[in-house]
Amino acid sequence: METGNHTMVTEFIILGLTEDPTLCSIFFVVFLGIYVATILGNISIIMLIRRSPQLHTPMYLFLSHLAFVDIGYSTSVTPITIVSFLKERTTIPVAGCIAQHGSDVIFGTAECFLLAAMAYDRYVAICSPLLYSTHMSPKVCIILLVASYLGGCVNASSFTSCLLSLTFCGPNKINHFFCDLPPLVKLSCTHIYAAEISPAISAGSIIVITLFIIVVSYLYILHSIMNMHSTEGRHKAFSTCTSHLTAVTLFYGTVTFVYVIPKSSHSPDHIKVVSVFYTVVIPMLNPLIYSLRNKEVKEAMKKLMAKTHWSC
Repeated sequence: METGNHTMVTEFIILGLTEDPTLCSIFFVVFLGIYVATILGNISIIMLIRRSPQLHTPMYLFLSHLAFVDIGYSTSVTPITIVSFLKERTTIPVAGCIAQHGSDVIFGTAECFLLAAMAYDRYVAICSPLLYSTHMSPKVCIILLVASYLGGCVNASSFTSCLLSLTFCGPNKINHFFCDLPPLVKLSCTHIYAAEISPAISAGSIIVITLFIIVVSYLYILHSIMNMHSTEGRHKAFSTCTSHLTAVTLFYGTVTFVYVIPKSSHSPDHIKVVSVFYTVVIPMLNPLIYSLRNKEVKEAMKKLMAKTHWSC
């Protein structure tokens, strides 16, 4: 299909992480193992929470949805990355590329909102325990969950609208391992400033707002913990937050590096490495973080395993 002197692009070529055959073989095994661990780990967290009455609380409700989001987040990127290690040339239709990026943004944004909701939950539990059942009622939890997914859809719509407004009629090689906005904008033969700035404002606002909620929540939590007279009470309060703080630090640290720090300060290869971490590795790490560093999850796991063994 032609327009003027240009041929419209119908598919993109994903250049991936490397063209070295040996590294491709190694990466295939590693990424496949990570993806399998991600799926099994997050499904296990969801099933454990559903089958353990002691985990039927707002905190673990949010954790089960975080596990679901991590599955979707990883699935939107990892499978095509794994396939790229087996093929010399990995292609994806333009519509498929836009769909992949849209799903990636939906789940990534929902994760931001869920991490913020979990921080608010910890704030209420530690700073206002007597009002916890009121402030974190089932209705409030549903509203927070709906807002998380709705926020993901709204943010994704701004990114998708940007891509749909662009025209691709020149080079079609994406210097990345998935369809991300910056490399796609570089391939466009049209320059629409509003279309480029809109996603940046949308994503930047969400990162700032959710991170602000998390920081303020933990400032109040820290103040409350420091005012506790019991050392045991301080340790218990702090231990309930360490898993969440670890997940927040890993996720926001890598996302900030890619989307907030000026691009001139790091190369495309550095961006690829960090992108691998937040799109592929972190969804695998979250179940480990919440199971290994959470006493209630470990106790629920032991009870469920004992019950399963007894029934057998």
